[in-house]
Amino acid sequence: MTARPLPQDPIIRSLVIQARKAQFNRRTLLAGGGAAATALALAACGTGGAAKPVAAADKSATDKTVSWANWAAYIDEDDDGNYPTLQAFTAETGIEVNYEVAVDDNNTFYGKVKDQLALGQDIGYDTACLTDWMIARWIRFGYAQELDHANLPNLANLESQLQNPDFDPGRKFSVPWQGGFAGICWNTEAIPGGLESVEDLWSADLKGRVGVLSEMRDTMGLLMLQNGVDIAGTWGDDEFGTAIDQLREQVENGQVRNIKGNSYLEDLKSEDTLAAICWSGDITVLNAEAGDKWQFAIPSAGGTLWNDNFLVPIGSPRKTNAEKLINFYYEPEIAAEVAAWVNYITPVVGAKEAAAAIDPELAENQLIFPDEDTLSQAHVFRSLTGAEEQKYQADFQSILLGS
Repeated sequence: MTARPLPQDPIIRSLVIQARKAQFNRRTLLAGGGAAATALALAACGTGGAAKPVAAADKSATDKTVSWANWAAYIDEDDDGNYPTLQAFTAETGIEVNYEVAVDDNNTFYGKVKDQLALGQDIGYDTACLTDWMIARWIRFGYAQELDHANLPNLANLESQLQNPDFDPGRKFSVPWQGGFAGICWNTEAIPGGLESVEDLWSADLKGRVGVLSEMRDTMGLLMLQNGVDIAGTWGDDEFGTAIDQLREQVENGQVRNIKGNSYLEDLKSEDTLAAICWSGDITVLNAEAGDKWQFAIPSAGGTLWNDNFLVPIGSPRKTNAEKLINFYYEPEIAAEVAAWVNYITPVVGAKEAAAAIDPELAENQLIFPDEDTLSQAHVFRSLTGAEEQKYQADFQSILLGS
């Protein structure tokens, strides 16, 4: 099939303007945590000693489809429930996309597919977007196919600081999709003076009205930063243990009302919680959907910084199609459109300039295009060994079960 050209700039501009007008109101909230998730999380930590599976044969030349598993509200969407950039991709390549909101949590998604991955079987998705630490696990176990960079010329637009993560030097197996911060947020009507630190969450005035995230690296990362720990550097059981004891105390004494995934936003809406450890982009969505009365901040001691990444599962028979999809989203204009909708950090060089040409205010948003000062306040939770992951996740999940 002859490739049809990309939509020209006026069309892209129109889509971005539409996205801005929509005020990010397509977010669907998902529940996180719970006993079922806990069981899957702990089971997921096992490594096993089996030989690594072999990549599937690629049939992209004869099968012009690709299936993508992603998180909720993590792509541009119009009022009819269509995905404009995916439609543009199909128009350019002739490849039809099956896009599914299939990732509700890193551990639960992995728990559903890990047995198939271990056997090298097709899990039904040709690409999935998962967080750095989970990507590291897939790579370590041999569950991701090595990417052909010849099919990814736009990877030249990847931000330099993301090109060589410790879990995937040279980006042989993964490519960033979006990034974000974990920090603190509060109801500005109930807390007009605002919050500055994680320590402020433990104020007696907020007892029983605080939420924290079920993502261990974000909640524990913020507590450890408050304790002066460099979470990107050298630390171990003592530093983690101190923070886990602090969290357990705040849960057991009733200061923390809940520990949740995306559904923490529902508690902020209902005002069951007035303050929380939260994700950056979510608060813009919350303000757009339910009234402009919440504020996000990176704590004074620092916040966490993370990325979700594309990978191609070992059993996917359409790797080339997936690579073409990934490459498409590294066009700066396309990346700018997605950023306007999801309100997270785009990893694509040139996206800021593309956004500024349409909406200067969008280009100045520090949650999407952070400057060096903003980035200096955020820290990446270091990679864990298999043994550390199992121990620390078990300690954290024991608090979730008791909450």
